[in-house]
Amino acid sequence: MRTIPRTAALAATLLITIAGTAAASLASSGAPAASAVPASPADVPAPAAAPTPVKPRGGTIDPRAVRWTSAKPIRNGRYLRVTWWSGVEPCSVLDRVGVKETGRKVIVTLYEGRGKDAQMCIMIAVKKSTIVKLRAPLGDRVVVDGAKR
Repeated sequence: MRTIPRTAALAATLLITIAGTAAASLASSGAPAASAVPASPADVPAPAAAPTPVKPRGGTIDPRAVRWTSAKPIRNGRYLRVTWWSGVEPCSVLDRVGVKETGRKVIVTLYEGRGKDAQMCIMIAVKKSTIVKLRAPLGDRVVVDGAKR
């Protein structure tokens, strides 16, 4: 009975010795240690600089209001560039853009649905943008996300 504990202790000692020798060998060789954390920010891929421009296509399946992240006036305030996070096409397609203008605010609502040819959809985030034409220049009016109501 005393043989099993001695054998187990000998095996454990041998494994520890081998692991220590391997680690010391790697350290002295100058080989980089394996790590789950990137070595520097340069090792992390940067997100796409510009959003993918899209136009409303209509005719999607189950369109629903989606939130946008920014609406920037362009072309002397006559247009807005609306940006949001979405999925890949044909799984996430811009169906239409609703715009309601008053003297104090502009309410922009994006509607997305699935394309008719969507089958299997992968979960990848895509930054998208679309251009919205206003009836009058934006001026001092506030832009509101219609999907947040």
